[in-house]
Amino acid sequence: MSSTAAQAAPRLVPRLLQAPAVVTLFLWMIVPLVMTLYFSTIRYNLMQPDQSGFIGLANYEFFITDPSFGTAVVNTLLLIGSVIAISVVGGVALALLVNEPFPGRGIVRMLLISPFFVMPTVNALMWKHMMMNPIYGVFAQIAQFFGATPVDFMADWPMTAVVIMVSWQWLPFACLIFITALQSLDREQMEAARMDGATWFAQLRYLVLPHLARPVAVVVMIEMIFLLSVFAEIFTTTGGGPGDASTNVAFLIFKQALLNFDAGVASAGALFAVLLANIVAIFLVRLIGKSLDK
Repeated sequence: MSSTAAQAAPRLVPRLLQAPAVVTLFLWMIVPLVMTLYFSTIRYNLMQPDQSGFIGLANYEFFITDPSFGTAVVNTLLLIGSVIAISVVGGVALALLVNEPFPGRGIVRMLLISPFFVMPTVNALMWKHMMMNPIYGVFAQIAQFFGATPVDFMADWPMTAVVIMVSWQWLPFACLIFITALQSLDREQMEAARMDGATWFAQLRYLVLPHLARPVAVVVMIEMIFLLSVFAEIFTTTGGGPGDASTNVAFLIFKQALLNFDAGVASAGALFAVLLANIVAIFLVRLIGKSLDK
């Protein structure tokens, strides 16, 4: 056996052992993508099984020209931006608040992160009936106590209602990441800055926030991935309405797939969602990358 073959043999065994897992993972990802791409180019409506065949980009044109398309894209971007902003700002504030020792801090931290473990459907039902109901909800009772007219969130402010309930669920995730990051903050550096006369805002600006740059990047990227597919909260509460007021891209795809029984158009919408996710991800990666290089 040559020396080259002898050197290659030790590397070949690990690769052969990894091959089944790699091939399985590749097929797990590529097969649904190829099938979606195929269905997006054919006429495939479950209510019209006799009408089928290749139609090219007609499904994409139909999805993009849907009257709800523009509103769905705007609502999706609005939901992502609002929830990320609320969770990052609120998460940093709560993390700083519970970072200092006080009696019962462990219990408070546990209560802070508990909403993250609530299922989306349960979260939506709780906010819809317990908090935002215009008759017996908590917000309605508070409004009546002060002599104001209760607000019907699901009818008057549907997108605001969705943002609130989704933010409530994702805020603990951001808070948990930031609390963990603050544990590694150099206490001696903070004490030295305090002794030099640095104000609390100066410490926050020049020490705490730069230290949280990478955790913020992690929170933004993870939340962006999951927020693009928010569905349960909208389906359970507003049903995408009134009209299209709270319809996002995921719910629009659902309407095409299960309400209109048009798997072809729904497949085209799914591929558009993948494209939108990549565009947003590229934008955020560049934006966060610049902030980390400073």
